[in-house]
Amino acid sequence: MQLEKSKKRIAKKVKMGFQGYPTLGITYSGPNDGLATEVVLEFVSEEGAEPQTEKFTTESDIRENEAIQSAIVKTMERSGARSVTLREGVVSTGKT
Repeated sequence: MQLEKSKKRIAKKVKMGFQGYPTLGITYSGPNDGLATEVVLEFVSEEGAEPQTEKFTTESDIRENEAIQSAIVKTMERSGARSVTLREGVVSTGKT
């Protein structure tokens, strides 16, 4: 899957807002707000359920990694996530 196509599919699902459970949360983090080297996916099957997490890391900007973005789309599809949230920006880990 092409990088831009993956990004558009994620953005479209996020734009739909809360549609019910299950939900998938996406959070990018990195050493500063301009470089995301990690993404955490948090899946919640139903209200009050413990979240299941999956983490991907790279040395370069993970938002521009075609394989990782495709994996996020596949996770959305396979999990049956009705709602997808994306935390704005990059959470700074302070690690360089």
